[in-house]
Amino acid sequence: MRSPGPGPRGARAAPYAILLAQGIGWGATVPFAKIAVSTGYGPFGLIVWQLVIGSCVLGTLMLVTGRRLPRGRSWRICLAISLVGSILPNTASFVAVRHLPAGVVAILLSSVPMLAFPIALALRTDRFGFARLGGLLCGLAGVALIALPGASLPGPGMAIWLPVALVAPAFYALESNIVGKWGTMGLDPIQLLFGASLIGICIAVPMGLISGQWIDPLPPWGAPDYALMASAAISALVYASYVWLIGRAGSVFAAQVSYLVTGAGVLWSMVLLGERFSSWVWAALALMLCGLALVQPRGAAEACQPARAGEPSVESI
Repeated sequence: MRSPGPGPRGARAAPYAILLAQGIGWGATVPFAKIAVSTGYGPFGLIVWQLVIGSCVLGTLMLVTGRRLPRGRSWRICLAISLVGSILPNTASFVAVRHLPAGVVAILLSSVPMLAFPIALALRTDRFGFARLGGLLCGLAGVALIALPGASLPGPGMAIWLPVALVAPAFYALESNIVGKWGTMGLDPIQLLFGASLIGICIAVPMGLISGQWIDPLPPWGAPDYALMASAAISALVYASYVWLIGRAGSVFAAQVSYLVTGAGVLWSMVLLGERFSSWVWAALALMLCGLALVQPRGAAEACQPARAGEPSVESI
């Protein structure tokens, strides 16, 4: 692994700036999801329009920049990202946020890097370390603090939804390792996410109709509808930059966005939803952040360098 080389200060700072913007934007989508499910909208109906709005945003970028649709075998990675990075985790997230405070869901999203580490070990793209094992244990302890004490959640029955809330981080961790190990088959982030959105729409529309969760898109619109629109647009832009960052700085560095998503998600939930948390939840947040600090498969300086020859990379947006 090479050490940082010379280069413009702005170029070295760019991954950090992108990471910050991702965290603030992605954090806002957590309370937006809570607002979106507040009137009883089902996850499949929400996913349909999330993908439609996202594909409109990405499709506009495709048209303006002259990008072409994915071709041939590259549709395989689009299918994988559609399932692992969108439909499956979003379904779990919408179900979980209906039953849990949005701030708690945001805290649990910080487990992505901790879950990414054992997956990286299984794929042989990283090495075992006791500090990282300590990070995993801190993460488990943080989840336990939320689940075990009776005063940590507003209702005692909410704890059963914590495993559902952890499904999304598990899929995001898997996704980051898939892209980090095998790349994107020559697609840039916008092409990849646009292709994944098209496939996702084809999957989600029948699911929304069959499940009876179809959402009428015609006005009048209320707060849940505007929250869905904002969340979908933000997710499309942030998600594309996230995939770019994986190829630019490595899957582990990109996964550190969970620090910022967690903090921003908690703060946005307090501001937009008026949520307040017990000392147990704040202690859990501290443990999760400690776990993030310990799970560092790549040095921070090195992780911000472009991928070396032979490593997966994503073309610049």
